[in-house]
Amino acid sequence: MEGNSQVIFAVVVFLCTYFLIILDKIHRAVVALLGASVILLFHVIEQERAVEAVDFNTLGLLIGMMVIIGITRRTGLFEYLAILSAKLSKGEPIRIMISLATVTAVVSAFLDNVTTVLLIVPVTFAIAGKLKLNPIPFLLAEVIASNIGGTATLIGDPPNIMIGSATGLGFMDFVKALTPVVIVVHIANMIWLKFLYRKQMKTTPELQKSILGMDEKAEIKDLALLKKCVFVICLTILGFITHQALHLEGATIALAGATILLLITLDDPEPALASVEWTAIFFFVGLFIVVGALEEVGVIEYVARQSLALTGGEMVPTGLLILWLSAIASAFVDNIPFVATMIPLIRDMGQIGGITDLNPLWWCLSLGACLGGNGTLIGASANVVVASLAEKRGVIITFIHFTKVAFPMMLMSVAICTVYLLIRFLIPAS
Repeated sequence: MEGNSQVIFAVVVFLCTYFLIILDKIHRAVVALLGASVILLFHVIEQERAVEAVDFNTLGLLIGMMVIIGITRRTGLFEYLAILSAKLSKGEPIRIMISLATVTAVVSAFLDNVTTVLLIVPVTFAIAGKLKLNPIPFLLAEVIASNIGGTATLIGDPPNIMIGSATGLGFMDFVKALTPVVIVVHIANMIWLKFLYRKQMKTTPELQKSILGMDEKAEIKDLALLKKCVFVICLTILGFITHQALHLEGATIALAGATILLLITLDDPEPALASVEWTAIFFFVGLFIVVGALEEVGVIEYVARQSLALTGGEMVPTGLLILWLSAIASAFVDNIPFVATMIPLIRDMGQIGGITDLNPLWWCLSLGACLGGNGTLIGASANVVVASLAEKRGVIITFIHFTKVAFPMMLMSVAICTVYLLIRFLIPAS
C-alpha cells in the first residue's frame, strides 16, 4: 500500500476508530487495539515505528499513580476527608455541597478523577440520606469539580499527562500556568450551583445535627498503612515538583513512588497491580499507534497547514480556535483521543508556521479539553462513572438533565479561560 491509498486508508481507520469509540457499543480499549492491529496488518506503519509512536512516559506515569492510589484507597483516607468536610460545614446542605465538591477538586488535582469520585460518591449518598435530600445536586457538583480540579496539574487528568509527556512541560509549569484560572473557574461554578439549587437544599435542624454525629475517625481502616501512603504521596509530589531540576521524567517519579510504597508495605503486590486500569493502558497503546499512522503518512502536517491558513498563523486566533474547538469537541467525544490527535497537529503548526513559543497553545488545549468534559454526561469518564453509581442506587441522572445544568457552566468556564489566556499568554506572545 503506497501513496494516496495509504493516506486514505489511515484516515478511514482513524475515523472508524473514532466513530466506534463515540458509539460506545464495543469497549473503547478493544476498538483502539483493533484500529492499531489493522494499521499494522496493512503496513500503514511498520512495527518499529508503531512502538516509537507509543508514549511510554504517559503510560508509566499512569501505572505508577494507579498503584499508589490503589493502595491508598484501602486506608479510608478519602472517606475521612469527605465526612470531615461535611462536619466542618455544620450540616448546612449548600455548604456541604460546596465542601464536598472542593475536596473532590483538590484530590482530583493529584489523583485520578474516576478514582476520586468512586470514593466520594458512596459517602455523598450517606450524607444526602441523613439530610433526606436529593443527592443529584451533590453528585453534579462533585463530578464538575473533579474535572475542574484535574485541570490544575500535570497529573490531574490524562490530557495533561499526555501534553506534559509530549512537550517536556513539568509539574510546576502546569501549576503556575493553570492553577490560578482553575481556582477562579471552580469558585464561579460553585457560586452558580449555589444559586441554582438554593431552594432545593433545605433540611431540618435535627437532621443537620445527625451529620455532626458522624465519626470520621471510624473511616480510617489502617492507620499504619495510611502513614506510609501519605509519606510516599508527599515524596512523589515533591518528585514531580523537582523533576525538571533532577532531569527525571514523570513516569520515573511515579513508578519509583509506587515501588517504594510496595516495598515499605511488604504486601503481596498482586492486589496493587490489579488496581491498575489495564484496559485504559491498552486503550492508550492502540490510540497512540492509530494517531502515529496519521502522522507517518502526512495527514497531521496537512491539517496543520490548513489550520494555519485559516488563522493566518497568528497566535491569538490560533489559540482561541484550539481552546474552543477542544472544549466543544470534548463535550461530546472522549478528550483522550482528541488530545492525542491535537498534540502532533500543534507541534506541526509550530514547525510550519514558525511559532517559536508553543506553550500558550498547549495551555489552550489543556483548558479546552479538560473543562470541555463538563459539557455533557459523556464528556468525561468521571461523568459516566457517577451516573452509573447513582443508577445502582435508584437515582437517575439523564443526559438531558446533566447537559442542561453543566453545559452553560462549561461555556462560562471556557469564557473565563478565554479572558485569562488572552491577557496572560496569547496577547503577550503575539
